[in-house]
Amino acid sequence: MSPEPVPPPPPPPQCPGCDCGEPFAKRLEKGDEAFRAGEYEMAAELFRSMLAGLAQPDRGLCLRLGDALARAGRLPEALGAFRGAARLGALRPEELGELAGGLARALGQREWRLPAAGPGRAPEEPRGEQPASAPAAPRDLLGCPRCQRLLHKPVTLPCGLTVCKRCVESGPVRPQARRVNVVLSGLLEKCFPTECRVRRLAGQARSLQRQQQPEAALLRCDQALDLVPRDNSLLLLRAELYLTMKNYEQALQDANAVCQNEPLLTKGHHVKAQALSGLGRSKEVLKEFLYCLALNPECNSVKKEAQKVMCEVLFPASENVHQNLTPSIQSRILNSRLKAQCASDINTQPLEEGDNAGSSKNPSEKSDVFRNTNSSVLYFILGLHFEEDKEVLESILPGAPSTSLKRQFPNDMEDVHDLNGPGKIPKKEADSSPQRNMTSNVGEGPELSIDVTDFECALCMRLLFEPVTTPCGHTFCLKCLERCLDHAPHCPLCKEKLSELLASRNFNITSLAEELIFRYLSDELSDRKRIYDEEMTELSNLTRDVPIFVCAMAFPTVPCPLHVFEPRYRLMIRRCMETGTKRFGMCLSAEHAGISEYGCMLEIKDVRTFPDGSSVVDAIGISRFRVLSHRHRDGYNTADIEYLEDEKVEGTEYEELTSLHDSVYQQSVSWFTSLQDHMKEQILSHFGLMPDRESEPQSNPSGPAWSWWILAVLPLERKAQLAILGMISLKERLLAIRRILVIITRFWKPLYFYEER
Repeated sequence: MSPEPVPPPPPPPQCPGCDCGEPFAKRLEKGDEAFRAGEYEMAAELFRSMLAGLAQPDRGLCLRLGDALARAGRLPEALGAFRGAARLGALRPEELGELAGGLARALGQREWRLPAAGPGRAPEEPRGEQPASAPAAPRDLLGCPRCQRLLHKPVTLPCGLTVCKRCVESGPVRPQARRVNVVLSGLLEKCFPTECRVRRLAGQARSLQRQQQPEAALLRCDQALDLVPRDNSLLLLRAELYLTMKNYEQALQDANAVCQNEPLLTKGHHVKAQALSGLGRSKEVLKEFLYCLALNPECNSVKKEAQKVMCEVLFPASENVHQNLTPSIQSRILNSRLKAQCASDINTQPLEEGDNAGSSKNPSEKSDVFRNTNSSVLYFILGLHFEEDKEVLESILPGAPSTSLKRQFPNDMEDVHDLNGPGKIPKKEADSSPQRNMTSNVGEGPELSIDVTDFECALCMRLLFEPVTTPCGHTFCLKCLERCLDHAPHCPLCKEKLSELLASRNFNITSLAEELIFRYLSDELSDRKRIYDEEMTELSNLTRDVPIFVCAMAFPTVPCPLHVFEPRYRLMIRRCMETGTKRFGMCLSAEHAGISEYGCMLEIKDVRTFPDGSSVVDAIGISRFRVLSHRHRDGYNTADIEYLEDEKVEGTEYEELTSLHDSVYQQSVSWFTSLQDHMKEQILSHFGLMPDRESEPQSNPSGPAWSWWILAVLPLERKAQLAILGMISLKERLLAIRRILVIITRFWKPLYFYEER
């Protein structure tokens, strides 16, 4: 709708066919509401009736009438309304938005049968039984998911998706700079040498174009087109270069070829419009801009260009002039005709060729009418210029099937099948990138020539397993890369810093490399996976080759937080998480044996990794074990172990054990309560609260939880703690705790001890 306000005249005018006493402003509001509600026919008749009741035609109402008629699809009448507005004041391009949209919709429906609700697509075929999806062709497999073309300078994003480098740079949000994927780039050069050469030449041409060197860019473009003469992307690029060099004839030739190959490509029509504009062919320029608008209605820049050209073509300066003449008798005659027409049904349909409102047959009458502004405005609004306006529109939209330039969609199956006949447009995205249309089948063989050396990890020299690509473009097995980063935050090949990758731990699998390996190296991948599964099975054994963390003393049920920073223990913790066991042993260091005879099995509850690769592991003791033998694996200790459980007693021995258990528990609580407050706070912050007394002392194979908590808290030497850890008699362990509490209570100064500790 035109934003121009319409001031009401001093006396409220009457409107034939409407409520005669209704104020002008209220009727205007009704018309606007009908327009906003999508009732364009009603809005048009309301605006027409209001014009009939005015002594002087109003330009704002003419624009409103034109917008409503354009939305209703009554384009010749809409054109007449805008012509009437032009007689009252020069039209501005921004006032022709609805007319441009209406013409674009009519053109899209006539040419491609684009539905009004989705102008970006051609109509879909009826859905029958859907065939099973066929595997992607080799060329499609190596295609960019963004531009739908063969990958060129492939870049793997942090999410694992691989796209062309140019597609990354042209995106709305540019991610952290990443280099070309070395493995995939080499594979493309091997399998598609001609295509890669074409893409290199095209890239050089675009670079020279940005540097404003059109002659050099044109040379590269011609070299590429010698290899693929019908490549639409290259034809468009050459057309743009010709435009820069003001060679409009050659630009038009290339753009026209693209439009014939891909009629639903918006950019092709836009470049063609620019070439036609350079040649001064305004009507054809308008048609191409309308094509663009039909394919992409949301493109405001194209819409503005279309409106500007429309203003020049449909409303030339000779008509777009205000004429101040006095009213004549023809004005009164036309006004009476308009009132009579508005008094009819408010939903009047578009005037047909045989209606009384057809064009004037008397040239002298038309000449008299145009001598007066009011008469000429009413002449256009009444539709007396209908035939002339229809001819003007048909010169832009030739072969329109009806006076309103509407085209119905096929209702029967035969018409639908005709859409796929020769010369029809296949179903595809209207605004997609130009497709490559090569005359040769270069690189489109049945299968790609891929062997293991194309996907070999530079670290383990085996087939890539779970391939991960670094920002510098090198691809490794996930496990190999993690082990290297345990030692230094640098790429193992080029030594580029990978601190950010290490900090984010964003090790997403390179999906394209994984898919190619799965498809072309399935046997080798099966062997590689079998080896990996065997390694995981071996690492999952919790009695043989159990990973051992040689550090401190740990007890069952007692929390044991660890700061892991050594590369060997980073690897060990990671393997515990990968296997799913989440368990490892904790032992003390022994001078001669290497590790202590007894240890505690820990279970990982949480791992918090820091940017430098180190981590804090929250673990808790779950059981005790005795070391049978030990060895090394990848730098850390492993051991064959047997688990320890307390010997159970019954009868009188059980009663004595229960009594001893309750007594030592009370003794432990009394000792802890006697400590100073700041000492208790230190203990609680590190070990947590003391567990409650258990009603059944032998319910846990390792004994009561509170007994291990008090042993962890008591100021004992490591040897004493280790000796008690290896006891399998709960009675002996409780007696040992009692003796220690007695000694500490009588002779030791706990404050001094804990401060030193």
